[in-house]
Amino acid sequence: MGAVFALVSLVTFAAYFPALAGDFLWDDAGHVTHPALQSWAGLGRIWFEVGATQQYYPLLHSAFWIEHRLWGDAPVGYHLINVLWHATSACLLVAVLRRLAVPGALLAGLVFALHPVGVESVAWISEQKNTLSTVCYLAAALAWWRFEDDRRPARYAVASLWFLAALLSKTVTATLPAALLVVAWWRHGRLSWRGEVRPLLPWLALGVGAGLGTVWFESTHIGASGDAFTLGGVERGLLAGRVVWFYLGKLLWPVGLTFFYPRWTIDALAAGQWIYPAATLAALAAGVWWSRRDRAPLAAALLFGGTLFPVLGFVDVYPFVFSYVADHFQYLASLGMIAFLAAAATRGFARLAWPRWSGPVAAAGVLAILGGLTWRQSAMYRDLFALYETTLERNPGSWVAHLNLGTALDEAGQTDKALPHLQRALELKPGFPEILNSLGNGLNRLGRAGEALPLLEQAVRLRPRFAAAHHTLGATLMNLGRAAEGLAALGRAVDLDPQLTSARVNLGWALANQGRAAEAVAQFEEAGRLQPNSADVEVKWGVTLAMQGDLTGALPHLKRAVALQPGDADMRHTLGRAWLALGRTDEATAQFNAALSVAPNHGGAREALDRLRRGGAPVP
Repeated sequence: MGAVFALVSLVTFAAYFPALAGDFLWDDAGHVTHPALQSWAGLGRIWFEVGATQQYYPLLHSAFWIEHRLWGDAPVGYHLINVLWHATSACLLVAVLRRLAVPGALLAGLVFALHPVGVESVAWISEQKNTLSTVCYLAAALAWWRFEDDRRPARYAVASLWFLAALLSKTVTATLPAALLVVAWWRHGRLSWRGEVRPLLPWLALGVGAGLGTVWFESTHIGASGDAFTLGGVERGLLAGRVVWFYLGKLLWPVGLTFFYPRWTIDALAAGQWIYPAATLAALAAGVWWSRRDRAPLAAALLFGGTLFPVLGFVDVYPFVFSYVADHFQYLASLGMIAFLAAAATRGFARLAWPRWSGPVAAAGVLAILGGLTWRQSAMYRDLFALYETTLERNPGSWVAHLNLGTALDEAGQTDKALPHLQRALELKPGFPEILNSLGNGLNRLGRAGEALPLLEQAVRLRPRFAAAHHTLGATLMNLGRAAEGLAALGRAVDLDPQLTSARVNLGWALANQGRAAEAVAQFEEAGRLQPNSADVEVKWGVTLAMQGDLTGALPHLKRAVALQPGDADMRHTLGRAWLALGRTDEATAQFNAALSVAPNHGGAREALDRLRRGGAPVP
């Protein structure tokens, strides 16, 4: 098995090499450990405070916590671990198939390792939930079959712990006990109540409970509710039939893979949409009929469809707002189908009167193609701009790709380039609060607060508990000179989301400018606790203290701001002014010179130095 692990790991890392240089993407910030959770107390919150993390997957977030301790915010470490989990899953798949005496085990493991539908799960740091949970899932399956060998309680306990670990990483693994029953039926042609069903009942109950908990969390904490989730029972059946064939098609012919697929319109009156569920039922009927001779095709179909069940449309998950399908949804489900196809190909070549070398050569060719496609697809995930620009090339009507690209450009200081994308997103998805908020924020940056105001008012009217929109509205009102309303909106944002650090910082700064220093400092203290390494928090905290005449108290915060962001000329200029006010001209001069070395045209630093050279004292 050591040679298998070495081979699979080598080809996996080779295929995913472009992904190792990838940056943090989209919601990675919600998975990589938040500053407020990086302590030992934060680790406890990960386990015992529902809502402390983006999703309640405490084992996953504990893994992220450990990884952050090891390499902090360097994305390459997270990518290495993700590829390693993926390679480990591929090796475990080989072990599982050998345990079950399925032909083509090594081929199946290599296909899983190199198939491009896995790229979204492996190259996107957030989807470590997929790679880690799959390792636990397959380990639980192997431990279960060891328990079947001798029925020792200790083996059952080990298998159960692996299953629990899988659930605590991602609840799609709740399908494992049903998958084990399908495998048992495939092996024996029947199910034993005492041998298989009864011992798996606790697992089934645990899986159902975890699944229901995730459904509740998706609807109450993540946003899987509202107009985007109003499909009726018939429409959901139509959707499920189409989803299954979509994923099977991408598995067999992996072209046109993208981050956001078009969101289908499901219409029970469209006759063509009934083809998919009809074809599904026909395929299952054929599998039942054929199972008299060979149970493998029906077992593979049940494993594929059953593992996909949580994302077929019968329960709501937030990504359905963007699209009903995503490559990472079929990561785990692909295992059974890949195993079946690899076994069928192995048997098929063995029966042909072709040279013995033809099978390995054909397999090598398929693997080379898959590896090349994975290499190419991995490059799409190198940064936000590559991800969304490539997505828009393949799906120009993706409003969420326009929104995310526009937001990324705006945050990178390219607001003029961002605005067309945000406006296009609003055309494609009118009245969507996130778009209204992002467009309003961009207009604010361009000094067009008057145009931003109605968009933000609409956003908070449509979603009254949208903290980020209240924050942007507050900033807009402050820009328009409506301080009392602005303070109220910023306060509302903090009330709705106490961990929204940017809202706390802006609320504190607004309070400081209204002469309410004590209240401002309280906000900066809490913001500093939530985000200990924020230069913005430190500089505004320091300036607030300086405005109150507490230069001694201000200085440590201003020095820390410069230490955190040494390339910011404005912060160095501010620190220089503080030193100057304390009569420390040497230190002040050093900071003004440092500001000019970073920004030679910095007017404030240049003027301060000129006054010092003339013997005058700049006004601090």
